[in-house]
This record gives sequence, structure tokens and C-alpha cells, in this order.
Amino acid sequence: MSSADGADAEPAESARVVLAARELAEAEGWAAATHRRLAERTGVDIEALYRRFPDPAALMSAVAVRGFADLAAALAAARAAPTGHGDWPAVVAAYLDFAYANPEVYDAMLAHTSDLTLGRDPGPGAPGAAFAELRAGVAPLAAGRDPDTLAELGWALLHGTVMLTRGGRLRPDKQEQREDMIMSGLLAGPEAPASARDEPTPRKPG
Repeated sequence: MSSADGADAEPAESARVVLAARELAEAEGWAAATHRRLAERTGVDIEALYRRFPDPAALMSAVAVRGFADLAAALAAARAAPTGHGDWPAVVAAYLDFAYANPEVYDAMLAHTSDLTLGRDPGPGAPGAAFAELRAGVAPLAAGRDPDTLAELGWALLHGTVMLTRGGRLRPDKQEQREDMIMSGLLAGPEAPASARDEPTPRKPG
């Protein structure tokens, strides 16, 4: 194998390890995603594996970055799909689907890797792309408000809903109602009072 071939193989092997770690974590928890088991599952030499991911934190961070990329792709696909209900409801549904379907990855993204920021100075890369999709989804509701702040609020609502629901802290029979409110009501722009809407526009004198 030439050195170029070896360089080409490294990203593919790393991606294989990240995928295996994700699958093990979702099936058995993060404690199961050991270097030994990953080496056995992927066929990557354990010494090479340690060079690429020196400790469990590095491995979890790599899984989290991949998770942010997958979340951004899911949100983008949801916004691109014509639904007739606007971008934000589609983004809400896609976010919640991702979070509930991938709980261990979601925890790696938003509970165990505080260095990967989403709303606070997200910068380039996968976390920034995920926040950009949230912002794009909620921006049409801004009505003169700061879209970044509104996106942070939307993210906080979604994340809080996910974590409290998973923890059994919320009424299960009201889950659909809560999600409908996040989609359609809580972030809507302020409306003028009925009396103000009904009054005719004053005419200028002369």
C-alpha cells in the first residue's frame, strides 16, 4: 500500500470507528464503546485506534460532531420538503424525531461535550450548520425580533422538551399537545390588539 493509499484509508477507518461507537453506545450505553470492542468490531488496529482517539472523550466528541452533521442534514431535508405548514413545524418534527431516535448520540452532542457549542459562537462546521438550520426554520416568525435569539429560544424549548420527556417528568398524554404548541404558537410574532387592528388608519390633515 502506498503512503497516499494509507492516507486515504485513514478517514474511512475513522468514520467506521465512529459509526461503530455510535451503534455500541445506542445499543448498550457509552461504557460499552471501549477501544478494545471497537477494534474487534471494525478490524482497525487498536494502536492506530488509540492514535486517532486517545481517550473516550475524543471518541465521544467525534460521534457528537457526526451527530450534529446528521441533525443539520435532517433539518435541511425537513425544510426542503414541501408541507404547506411552513419551515418551523417541519424543523420541530425533524429535531424531535432525531433526538428521540438517537438518545445516546444526542447526549454526546448536548450533555457530554460542552466544548461543542450550538447557539453560543457556533462557528463553522457541523454544530454551526445545525444552528443555522434552526435559525433558518424560525426566522420567518421573527417579526422584527432578533432571529438568533429566537433560534436560541426555539432550541431551548426543543431541548428542554426532549430531556424532560425522556426523564418522565412531563405528562405523557399531553406530549402531542406540547409539540403542537411549540410548532404553531409559542414563537409566533406578536399581534396588534384587536382594537388597534380594527381602528382605521388616521388620515393626514390637508
